[in-house]
Amino acid sequence: MKPIAVPWIALTALLLASGCYQPGRFIWVDDYREPQTQQDDSYLIRRGDVITVNVWNQGQISSPRLRVRDDGRISLPLLNDVDAAGQTPAALARAVEQRLKDLVANPVVTVVVDEAQPVKISVLGEVRNPGNKQLSPGAGLLQAVSEAGGFTDYARDDGIFVLRREAGYQTPVRIRFNWELLSRNEGSAATFRLRTGDVVVVE
Repeated sequence: MKPIAVPWIALTALLLASGCYQPGRFIWVDDYREPQTQQDDSYLIRRGDVITVNVWNQGQISSPRLRVRDDGRISLPLLNDVDAAGQTPAALARAVEQRLKDLVANPVVTVVVDEAQPVKISVLGEVRNPGNKQLSPGAGLLQAVSEAGGFTDYARDDGIFVLRREAGYQTPVRIRFNWELLSRNEGSAATFRLRTGDVVVVE
C-alpha cells in the first residue's frame, strides 16, 4: 500500500488546531443528508480511476480502460476531451450520449469503473493506530476503525465523529455516530460511506 502524502498530515493537524473542530456542534448521522450529487450510494469518478466507455454498436467510438487524467478529463474518439471526475458513471454516460447525438443515431452509452482510487482519510483520537489511512471505495466507519487498530480503553461509545467538508460550508460538517447502532449495522450509520478528505475522530 502506498504511503499517503505529507500534506494530509498537515491538513488533519490544521482541522484540529483551528476553529474548524468545534466539540459542541454536531449532527447525528441519521439527520445527515448527502449532497444531491452524491446520494443513492453512487460512486463519483475520481482522477486516476480507470474507466471503460462503451457506445452500443459503435466499436470505433467505444473506449476501454481510460485513465482519468489529473485535469479530471478523458479523451474519446469524435468528442476529444470530456469531463469525467466528480460525476457518477451514469451521469457521465448521459453526458457522452448528449454530445454524441449529432454524430450517432440514438446513442446508448454505458460507463464502468474498472479500477477505483482508494479513499484517503485520517483517523484520530482514541484508537490504537491513529493516522492517515487508505480504504477501498465504499468503505464505512467500521473499516476505518478496524484499519486504525480498534478503540483504546478510553474511547466513548457515543464519541465517534466524522469531520467532512461540504460545498457551501466554511467549516467541516461534524457528523456524530453511536457505536451500539453502528456495530449492530442499524440506521444510517450502516450505509454511511467515507469520502476522501474525511477525518474520523474518536473521543
